[in-house]
Amino acid sequence: MAEVVRCGWAVSEGMIRYHDTEWGVPQHDDRVLFEFLILEGAQAGLSWETILRKREAYRKAFAGFDPKKVAKFDGKKVEALMNDAGIVRNRLKVAGAVKNAKAYLEAQKEFGSFDAYVWGFVGGKPKVNRPKAMRDVPATTAESDAMSKDLRKRGFTFVGSTICYAFMQAVGMVDDHFAGCFKAKKS
Repeated sequence: MAEVVRCGWAVSEGMIRYHDTEWGVPQHDDRVLFEFLILEGAQAGLSWETILRKREAYRKAFAGFDPKKVAKFDGKKVEALMNDAGIVRNRLKVAGAVKNAKAYLEAQKEFGSFDAYVWGFVGGKPKVNRPKAMRDVPATTAESDAMSKDLRKRGFTFVGSTICYAFMQAVGMVDDHFAGCFKAKKS
């Protein structure tokens, strides 16, 4: 039986599971988009694998990533989260998640859904690339630059262009499965 070929970064059990089931799959659920926006911001300076291991703790700490609930977190709740060993206890990132929830709700109100807003940066359909190796995957693109600039203008934080590009990959706005990857063959 032939071995399954995956993108080169999917080597651990958790990363393989994430690669095979989520990464690059077009996501249009507003709550899931909010989850990935917060998780990508939390990942800044850390490995994605670290964040995936903490994902369930994040879901519990951040009210199932319900932006309406997170937007109501006050200073007392932020302090409580700073004592939660299950998440990344970085005050700027925790406070940023609350700030992002508020900005998210405003964008959702303006565009009818967060989905409509973010997918507008790629014209409503995934941009498909077929890199041959990690060195062929850009850290940023014109689209991630535009998204980052607009998110920051709207009051979001931890949304630099590199974070935006990772978000776009995660939620399938960009399909960067490597040439030869079994997932690339399905799209």
